[in-house]
Amino acid sequence: MDQTIIDNYQSKLSTSNSEVRRYESLINKYSILRLIVIAAGIFFFYQALKLEASWPPVFVFFAVVFIFSFLVRKQNFFERRRSYYKDLSAVYQNEIDSIQSRANIYSDGSVWSDDLHPYTSDLDIFGKGSLFELLNRCATTLGNAKLAEWLMKKSSATVLKDRQAAVEELASKQDWKHNFQAVLVFSKNSHVDQVKQLFHYLRTAAESGSGFVRFYVKWSPWVFLISAALAWFFPIFMILLIAMGICNLLLMQAYSSSIAKTDSLIGKMSKILEHFSDALNAILKENWESGLCKGLAKDVSAEDNHTLSDQIKRLSVLIKQLSLGTSNLGPLLNFVMPWNIIQFFAIEDWKKANRVNLEGAFDAMASFEALISLSSLTTNYPDWTVPEIIEKENYTLAAKSIAHPLIPHTTRVSNDYSLDDELKIDIITGSNMAGKSTFLRTLGINSVLALAGAPVCAKHMKLSPMLIFSYMRIRDSLNENTSTFKAELDRLQSLLEILETEGKVYFLIDEMLRGTNSVDKYRGSKAIIEKLISRKAVGIIATHDLQIAELEQKYPDYIRNFYFDIEIEGSEMKFDYKIKEGECKTFNASLLLKRLGIETSV
Repeated sequence: MDQTIIDNYQSKLSTSNSEVRRYESLINKYSILRLIVIAAGIFFFYQALKLEASWPPVFVFFAVVFIFSFLVRKQNFFERRRSYYKDLSAVYQNEIDSIQSRANIYSDGSVWSDDLHPYTSDLDIFGKGSLFELLNRCATTLGNAKLAEWLMKKSSATVLKDRQAAVEELASKQDWKHNFQAVLVFSKNSHVDQVKQLFHYLRTAAESGSGFVRFYVKWSPWVFLISAALAWFFPIFMILLIAMGICNLLLMQAYSSSIAKTDSLIGKMSKILEHFSDALNAILKENWESGLCKGLAKDVSAEDNHTLSDQIKRLSVLIKQLSLGTSNLGPLLNFVMPWNIIQFFAIEDWKKANRVNLEGAFDAMASFEALISLSSLTTNYPDWTVPEIIEKENYTLAAKSIAHPLIPHTTRVSNDYSLDDELKIDIITGSNMAGKSTFLRTLGINSVLALAGAPVCAKHMKLSPMLIFSYMRIRDSLNENTSTFKAELDRLQSLLEILETEGKVYFLIDEMLRGTNSVDKYRGSKAIIEKLISRKAVGIIATHDLQIAELEQKYPDYIRNFYFDIEIEGSEMKFDYKIKEGECKTFNASLLLKRLGIETSV
């Protein structure tokens, strides 16, 4: 653990908390000022009424309204800044907690857990204490889905190199990415998928309204205001005002269902859209160097002079205005002018003009969230490395000092491994608890990181773009009437099918055919390995069966033997968790049983 990184976060957290306290103080001061203005306004208005002239009360009234409105706007601004710095503090505190205890305020990705996936279940990619929980910094549902997709699917070498460059750039822009996180952190607590709801609204057919209604809606407010002014001098115009008010209310009734539907879909999105607008604006205003970031920034720009950020902010304003028309002021506003219909038509026009570009902009925002998540590893673990993506004919998976990223750095053990443009199946034998399974998961989970574009827990790593396939946690199922052996056969069948349909597949098998007797287990394992060799498959098989290791003699150019050893001193066992070449000669099952009071005969 690098204490300087934590100290840096704590310093920023302290600064952010100071800003929270400063704005809270300003909010309190302005609240008091508002009360003073109201009290002073009442006093001066009363004094103005005593004067003979009629203008002093009017002047006092409008002066009080102006000053009070100014104070309200300033206080609203201070409240927004306080909320921002609170969110920023949460972001900094989360980074500290992530480094110290692996805690995370963001989703752990449990929703994507899938026992049938080629590797996510065996390698702890999703769920409590998972890789997703370690690196996730996505607040929106789109961002979470994007990150999960990158961890579940393989990508081309070109895509991976683009992501690596973008991750490196974002890691160097710490203030920017933490600001971006703070703007969007509100979304992680939402029980409703706001973006999905917005897209649903955008996909509904736009309602244009007839030409006459459009004409009336556009000009009636001006006619009403002019008539109101004339009615001051010519009372007969009051008849026109009342007639127009009744027409406005009748027109409102005709459009009430359409307005209600729009309000139900997006009526509560005003503040949410302001956050999204700020996030897109942050992307657009930053100077990007990497090709991927430049391309994503281009996706959030509009073809005309207005950016999508401005357009989203415009929609936020329109929704606020529509909400005003459905509030207690609504009847008065809609009598004076067809207020709700004016806002409804404006929103529908906005939808027609922006529905095409908006989904691309939100996808770009989700990509930035996913990239920020990957970059958190670069920032928080500077001793990790960016893997080299190798495009050669055969398989490459080589690493120096590779360790499991989910094991605390104080206890994890690193190993070296090399497969360099080769076709090999490695057999790993060893005692119980010696480290075979952990080593397989170490290679697997770091490969998943590398193949998502992230840094890895190693001093150096290079690998081919390939699909990882694991065979580790095989479970029976009473609900599906599936025995352990049947579940194993199904998993093997999946491997053979994937070898037929995918390009490069690197398998990790931990003790195959454990659900049958030892004779069938050996025969079946031998037949499967020979089948895999015939398919030119590549991977690792961990086993306790020493007979499997003897296959190296039959296939010396294809099979390699490795082992994890233990050192027994009396009744004590010492594990070094280091991989070595050759076959294991020391086993510990008898000693472990003896500790339970069970003696084994020779």
